[in-house]
Amino acid sequence: MDGDAGLAPPAVDAPSGCTRPLGETLLAVAAVTLRFGGVRALSNVGFDVKRGEIRAIIGPNGAGKSSMLNVVNGFYRPQAGRITFKGRTFARMRPHLAARAGIARTFQNIALFKGMSTLDNVMTGRMLKMRSTWLEQMVYAGRARREEIAHRRVCEEIIDFLELQAVRHTPVGKLAYGLQKRVELARALAMEPELLLLDEPMAGMSAEEKADMCRFVVDVNAEFRTTVLLIEHDMGVVMDLCDRVVVLDHGELLADGPPAAVKADPDVVAAYLGVRAD
Repeated sequence: MDGDAGLAPPAVDAPSGCTRPLGETLLAVAAVTLRFGGVRALSNVGFDVKRGEIRAIIGPNGAGKSSMLNVVNGFYRPQAGRITFKGRTFARMRPHLAARAGIARTFQNIALFKGMSTLDNVMTGRMLKMRSTWLEQMVYAGRARREEIAHRRVCEEIIDFLELQAVRHTPVGKLAYGLQKRVELARALAMEPELLLLDEPMAGMSAEEKADMCRFVVDVNAEFRTTVLLIEHDMGVVMDLCDRVVVLDHGELLADGPPAAVKADPDVVAAYLGVRAD
């Protein structure tokens, strides 16, 4: 059930070593518990995301990272807790409400229309912004025609931004894995999100592809002013990209803070990074 919008807290400074100025709280996760039968995927987890930051969720396999993103954008319904986004509080976020409110998502396993071109896949990200009726779209006249031209222009700009010009008309099923990941990012950006959820955006990439994706994530944050919440296993990426890090372990919040502090936390070292033998 929706709650009353609260006053935004004052702006906060960026973490030490970060040049991005962070704003008010955009997303707040409070005491979220998620169970699947007798399995507890998340247990009383809470953290926030500041407007303008790049925030990471890390942890071992099975820690509850993807489940947390699924709660934020409404794919999973938690048994307890609440989500507050842009001042509105929800006991459960629903996917269509999340999309309309300004939350976009990419997935660990690529979810594209493989037989459609890059441009057509990116265009699907504009569907929520289309106002013409199905009849207008079917005859492709009047408002529908004007809308498609305008939305196509936005998508072409995103394609140029992510350096996908050469494959704009290529079916995405024929693209290399790293390019498919970039198309999925482009489709999410076409929604013009305020909060972008990225589930392992660099997984399975070569070192060169990973460097490109890191650059694009930073550019998206800077150029589009998009707040980013991502899951990532590569600690080098996390250290370089992120302002603050949430660590989950067995569905519980293990640590939360700047990357350097989290990396040095003994509990995090033991649970996630591994302990070096004497």
